[in-house]
Amino acid sequence: MQDQTFTALGLSAPLLRAVEAAGYTTPTPVQAQAVPEVLAGHDLMVCAQTGTGKTAAFMLPALQRLGADGERRPIGAPRVLVLTPTRELAQQVTDAAGTYGKFMRHVRIAAVVGGVSYLHQNRALAQPLDILVATPGRLTDHLQRRRVDLSRVELLVLDEADRMLDMGFVEAVEHIAQATPSARQTVLFSATLDGAIAGLAKRILRKPRLISVDGAKDGHANIEQRLHLVDDRDHKDRLLGHLLRDVDMNQAIVFTATKRDANDVAANLQAQGHAVAALHGDMNQFHRSRALAGMKQGRIRVLVATDVAARGIDVAGVSHVINYDLPRQPESYVHRIGRTGRAGAKGLALSFAHRGERGLLARIEGFTGQRIAPHIVPGFEPKVRPQSDPRTDSRRGKPSRPTTQPNRGAGRWRDARGQEGARGGRRWSR
Repeated sequence: MQDQTFTALGLSAPLLRAVEAAGYTTPTPVQAQAVPEVLAGHDLMVCAQTGTGKTAAFMLPALQRLGADGERRPIGAPRVLVLTPTRELAQQVTDAAGTYGKFMRHVRIAAVVGGVSYLHQNRALAQPLDILVATPGRLTDHLQRRRVDLSRVELLVLDEADRMLDMGFVEAVEHIAQATPSARQTVLFSATLDGAIAGLAKRILRKPRLISVDGAKDGHANIEQRLHLVDDRDHKDRLLGHLLRDVDMNQAIVFTATKRDANDVAANLQAQGHAVAALHGDMNQFHRSRALAGMKQGRIRVLVATDVAARGIDVAGVSHVINYDLPRQPESYVHRIGRTGRAGAKGLALSFAHRGERGLLARIEGFTGQRIAPHIVPGFEPKVRPQSDPRTDSRRGKPSRPTTQPNRGAGRWRDARGQEGARGGRRWSR
């Protein structure tokens, strides 16, 4: 695959010209494997993380399909439909389609997403349409109002299908799939291909071929992961303020568990003089777009976001990701830290965790197959620390390290009174 070229993938001249103009020289592994399969018309299940080039892996062959003939589509009847979990990711996919199709004639692209006015979307759907990028909720609404016709869809793409299911869109996705022709081609991208994803694939895909690239256990080699033990929220806030004053930090995304926390943390950091913005699902599209534009233009140094709002963020300057709150799902951890270390750059992912989250931490390590190394910042030491790892050879002068059993999650811990219990994968003591 190292000598693979975009020309060898069988792409047309206008697409090759666009790829070159975008600065791409060699296909990523997911592009090298998926593009020929999509061009051949196969249904696919693709396991790939963010930052692996998966958007081009489905959009390039989708555009190739459109360029095969000069047929103009009826009003509001796309030939290619891409479903994404969030507005931000839908915009990213729409922008990519415009970039890759810039040298093609008569390709119309539209996006319909929640949280924005229907006016412009209704106008777009009242025009001939080739590619439609949509979030499931808003597209279902347009379907019910009969503003869009999916009976001519030839290619259905489910981008980040795992996240769509996590957000409760499974019924909407299946309803939309039923509105498309049964003979369509379907391509599903997900960080995992088990459980609910496997069930969905079984219902809407036909004899899919499987591609697995850069799984969670192998990815993010260019991202250093660190664990910071904390005692309480005040400890988190003080440590966060210190870390954000690091001169080596270019831009950071701070993840919180709730929208309220995102607002509170952003307000606290703003009071400290940081150039900061919040990003969450309760914000309207204007304010969300303004926050993202501020990040991309360098006016915003710190973005405080929830998981849903941050889906699809692609800002090259993000040097740090900080998990102010650990995610409830291990898959979300992988997506979060993937916001840094983009395009081969080095990144730093820092996670705050207190003693009550030892089990959650073990599940994250078990899912990624990687241990998150603990770090202590002088002056911000936690009152509760991991016990020494008995496997460490202190005679060699190596620092002690806490034990972890990420694949089994069976460790021993001590509470503040010195009592032990089996929970989580690390040893904790006061």
